[in-house]
Formats: sequence, structure tokens, C-alpha cells
Amino acid sequence: MTDHRISRRAVLAGSAAAGALALTGAPARAEVNWKKYAGTRLEVILAKGPRGDNLQKYVKEFTELTGIEVESEQIPEQQQRQKVVIELASGKPSFDVVHLSYHVQKRQFEKAGWLADITDYMKDPTMTAPDLVESDFSAAGLQYARNDKGRMLSLPWSVDYFILYYNKELFAKKGVAVPKTLDEMADAAEKLTDPKEGTFGFVGRGLRNANMTLWTNFYLDYGGEFLDGKGNILTDGPEAIEATRLYQRLLTKSAPPGVAGFNWMESMASFTQGRSAMWIDGVGWAPPLEDPTASRIVGKVGYTVVPAGPKGQYSATYGDGIGVTATSKNKEAAYLLCQWVVSKTQGARLLQAGGGVPFRNSILSDAEVRKGVKMPAEWLQSVIDSGKISKLGLPVVIPVAEFRDIVGSALTATLSGADPASELKKAHEQYRPILERSEKA
Repeated sequence: MTDHRISRRAVLAGSAAAGALALTGAPARAEVNWKKYAGTRLEVILAKGPRGDNLQKYVKEFTELTGIEVESEQIPEQQQRQKVVIELASGKPSFDVVHLSYHVQKRQFEKAGWLADITDYMKDPTMTAPDLVESDFSAAGLQYARNDKGRMLSLPWSVDYFILYYNKELFAKKGVAVPKTLDEMADAAEKLTDPKEGTFGFVGRGLRNANMTLWTNFYLDYGGEFLDGKGNILTDGPEAIEATRLYQRLLTKSAPPGVAGFNWMESMASFTQGRSAMWIDGVGWAPPLEDPTASRIVGKVGYTVVPAGPKGQYSATYGDGIGVTATSKNKEAAYLLCQWVVSKTQGARLLQAGGGVPFRNSILSDAEVRKGVKMPAEWLQSVIDSGKISKLGLPVVIPVAEFRDIVGSALTATLSGADPASELKKAHEQYRPILERSEKA
């Protein structure tokens, strides 16, 4: 069997050409001066996880290429977010490069002016590899990285698209077709539910706050938008009500008992045990499904895009990025590191190891990269297809946690029989002043 993984020898051959290849996956271009900032020392703060691991494992290659020394620290996600905000708010952060969660921090970072504008760096051929262009990032990645003036304030790093996982064996047993629309999915879920056999048609997040990432996919497909043109929240209109009725139907008629307390972990457990026929969640949870030590359904899992709603077909998208702090005295060198972090070689490594999905289309469509991916081809195709229909899964606001808590509570209440319209109206009235205060602060 041929090993298609990227070798260190292929990346670093000790020449400028090999150095350029490490960054771009394309032939060398003399215009880029990788050694210009040799001797600079950078500090990086990372959220603990596969992306941070990937950076730290290979960062010596960046140093060999550029002569820039890198010190990096990984901190558990929640603590990292808190530490970053405290240091940036002080005006004297200890780091030059920051790993940020777009779906939580985008608006906060932009409003505070904490990130350096890298737009001009990207246009400078002496600073940027020729293949690193904005058009190579997915639509959601650009929406995350650009501010309201179209300026790039960070580079999109890794994305989590929501997809539909389904159990091929249970579908075949009941003679049910893979759904193409949300209505078909709800009907299929009820046909696949057989409590006597201990199997259910659908499983997903029912737990308050966590459930928002599932609900928002339905909301987007019903034509929902989180904010109007003036920044007012939109969560109690007809689109939200219809999305909630679908959510309520799926999780009360076709889901396992106790689903109101399910996060992704419980949902995954039900699906990997073969107890649930369908599950909608992020692409990043796929590797355990194909692991014989963790799953009873290895080889039986189908992967596809989330079914279409009456007003569109979107994949709710979440992601993280890498940026340069506005206060850094080494902005150019820091930008080179960010560029390397999202390079084709580093992105390929991340994808092939199952540690994340790059925002860059050229990585996902590269035949050689795809050969090295351990997951089934169907999974990779669902990733590629989801990238084409990606849409942000949460509103770009500062009080994101409060949004998830308040609207999430309304959703969980519907699983006990509460009326969707009434619950959403209460949630809207509770959240609106919180949002307004945050924008005035």
C-alpha cells in the first residue's frame, strides 16, 4: 500500500525551493523573502487540541525556513479564551499570534481592535506565497476573517461543518431512502424508530446551550437570519418557529429517551452503539465512528450534507482562525507564521490525521492530499460539499454565550411540550436588551 502522507524530506530539502513548497505546495517564487525577519522571536497562545498539536509538532520546519524562533503555549479552550481576553484588554498581551474561536470571539475582537489588519500583507508578493489568496477560502471562512469593511483581520484555520451521519444498515433494514429534505428526514426518522428493538430514527443535541448548534442548521434552512440590517436580533419570527417545530418533532417523536439532556457525547454514544439511525453534528466527530474500539457500526456509516429546507440548504459552520495582535512589535514575522499555519502542507497534515478540516478549498480538492485521508471517501465528499453551502451557525455578536443559553432554554422547554412560538417570544424579549447593552458598551 502506497503511503501518501507528506514526508519531512519532501517538505524540507534545505533549499529555498523546498522552503517555498512547505508554505505553498507550489513551485518556488523568488519574490517571497522568507528570511527577511530571521532572528525574530514570536510568542503564540493556542487553544489545546489537534490544531495546536499540529503547529507545535512541525514548527521547527518554519524556523528552518524563516530563521524565526517560535515559543508557543497550549491552554484548554475555555481557559485560553479567558486568558486571551484579559491580556488583550490590558493593552499589553504577552503574545504576538493568537488562536481564536470565530463563533465566540469574532465580534468581540473586531470591536475592541485587538487584531492587526493583514489585508495589505496578503497583497504583497514579497510577504505572501502566490497560492495564498482570499478566493481559496470557503465563503464562511471569509465571512469570519473579514470585518464589515472587507478587511482581513486573521486567516481562517480549521472549520467544523455540520453534516448528516446515517446508519446504512438500519436504513436498508427498514427500506428507507436517504432524505434529501428536512421534511423527508422527519418522516424517515419516524419510520426508523422502533422502541421495541431499542432503535430510534434520530439523535441530536437536546441539552440547553449545546442544542443551539443543531437548531441553527434548521433555522438557516428555513430562511432564517440572526440579525437584521440594523443589528437587531431575529429569533421569534416564522422561520424560527417552523425550525423549532421541526426540532421538537424530531426529538420528541424519533429520539432516544432522555435526549433533552444530550450533548454531542451522548448523541455520539447512541449513534456509535447502533441505537440511532441519523445524527446531525460536526464533521470532526467522524473518526471515532470508524474506530473498532469505540464503535459498533464501523463500515456502516453514511455521510452526506444536511438535507435542504424550504428556503435553502446550508451547513451550519463553526471555526477558528489565527491572527496577529494589533500591539505586536513583530507583525510581519507573525504574519509569516500565520501564513505557514494555514499553508497547504500544514492543512493537509491536519486533514489526513483527522485533526481538523482546513478552510482552504485547494487542500480539500487536491487528489494527492485526499489519498492520504484515513476517513471514508464519502466523509471527505460531504466535507467538500458542505464547504460549498457553508453559513455561519451563530450570530456574530459579543454575548454569544447568553444567546445560546437563553434560546437554548426555550428549545429544551419545547421537548417537554411547551409551545415553540411562546417560548421563542420569551427568549427574544429576554435576549434583546442584553445584545443592545453589549453593542453600546
